[in-house]
Amino acid sequence: MKALLLCSTTLLAAASLLAADKDDVSSAAQKLSDADSYSWTITTEGGQNNAAPSHGKTQKDGMSWMDMTRGDNTSEVYFKGTKGALKTEDGWEALDLGANAGGGGGGGGGGGGNPGRFMAMRLRNFKAPAAQVQDLVSKTKDLTKSGDAYSGELTEEGAKSLLQFGGRGRRGGGGGGNGGGANASTVSNAKGSVKIWVKDGVLTKFEVKVSGTVSRGGNDRDVDRTTTTEIKDIGSTKITVPDEAKSKLG
Repeated sequence: MKALLLCSTTLLAAASLLAADKDDVSSAAQKLSDADSYSWTITTEGGQNNAAPSHGKTQKDGMSWMDMTRGDNTSEVYFKGTKGALKTEDGWEALDLGANAGGGGGGGGGGGGNPGRFMAMRLRNFKAPAAQVQDLVSKTKDLTKSGDAYSGELTEEGAKSLLQFGGRGRRGGGGGGNGGGANASTVSNAKGSVKIWVKDGVLTKFEVKVSGTVSRGGNDRDVDRTTTTEIKDIGSTKITVPDEAKSKLG
């Protein structure tokens, strides 16, 4: 009986420690979210297009800036709430990021060739790094601390959702994706892990590894991707919006 009680007490203590580690990470992410501003750099290894690093800044008032490079093209965008401004070859283009918006403002090309439409879709459910980590905590089985880092395995559903939607600050849970039907994707053999660094009680870096097979339109693609986000200039980051971009933000 004593042995059984000792075992039960040990298991309860271990569960409490794991819960405390998740609470510590959530608290560190919240402190970052409460900061006046911060910057970040995202690097990805093993992505479909071997994307170049992207950079971002955000302020507590909701104003954010990001750049993203695809091939030889780098996009620059400012956004706040449901309004955005994208820099194009023809100047700054207004973006509508509202949930029911059909596309990304003006500009020609239409469909997938319209950079404004692509950017609006990408940003519509954007999550800044602090919010991303809060979401990651909910997608992990548990977190354990070693030094300044917390590590854990993703749940299968958590790994699936990150494989479906790219994992670079977009969308929350799993589900049907954009539109369903022939465009819907399914994920099998999903697994992943996270590692989150905290210094002086504030989030400073996190790494997400995911792997699995993504199927879309009858085509299978094996994914093995590592995405690392580094936080810097907490409280001292400044966003200066050009006048032309500011006019597009309303």
